[in-house]
Amino acid sequence: MAETSRHDAWQAGDSYDAYMGRWSRKVAPRFLDWLAPDDGLDWLEVGCGTGALSAAIVERQNPQSLVAIDPSEGFIARARFNVPDNRVQFRVGDAQSLDLDPNSRDIVVSALVLNFVPDKTKALSEMKRVARDGGRIAFYVWDYPGGGIQFMRAFWNAATALDPSVLNLTEGLRFPFCTAEGLTALAAGAGLRDIEVIAIEVPTVFADFDDYWRPFTLGAGPAPGYCMSLDSEAREKLRQRLADTLPRRGDGAIPLTAKAWALRAIA
Repeated sequence: MAETSRHDAWQAGDSYDAYMGRWSRKVAPRFLDWLAPDDGLDWLEVGCGTGALSAAIVERQNPQSLVAIDPSEGFIARARFNVPDNRVQFRVGDAQSLDLDPNSRDIVVSALVLNFVPDKTKALSEMKRVARDGGRIAFYVWDYPGGGIQFMRAFWNAATALDPSVLNLTEGLRFPFCTAEGLTALAAGAGLRDIEVIAIEVPTVFADFDDYWRPFTLGAGPAPGYCMSLDSEAREKLRQRLADTLPRRGDGAIPLTAKAWALRAIA
């Protein structure tokens, strides 16, 4: 397994919720407000994770149906628990080979997953294949190159200060296309048209240092996977460096923000 991906751990749905899912749930409504879809549509969600965007679609958009896929059985199990709705089918599936008929979905969306798909152009081409003519394709990813996820940037800054060789594990280097220009080029290369991109920023306020640190000890995701690969002494040094450098409010809370890039286009 490549060094840049060996710490990715995507099976424990509850652990991912504690680490990233809770912040994805803040982005999802903002994304849907911008997308402004009609009610009663047939949706496909590619890479549903633990169901953050799925839940927002069900709650806000009154879908006719929603098929939501993810390669992780653990995430699918968690999503079914989080979104118990008869209109939703959660399936294990591959973004690069969608098991759906052509021209079968009104709208195809994806949240915080495209950067982890090996062949992104193929995934977008598959989304275009299953979308109905004139249907919409939309997705969002974190602003990794811009350091837009401040809690993650703080973690990797501390980790690389202690061990510079860790730099090649950081998402900013691994996912350089996660910019407005990079996403636009990717969508255009897949034959999408009328492409629009915006930034969505949400607060990520941690109640205290334990609220910040604990998700990194659960192993779900690149940074937590790296954290738990350390021996106890190295992990304690990392914990202490973060405790000494993170910003604090008077009540002990850690106020940070996270920015995503969102794209919408016509199939």
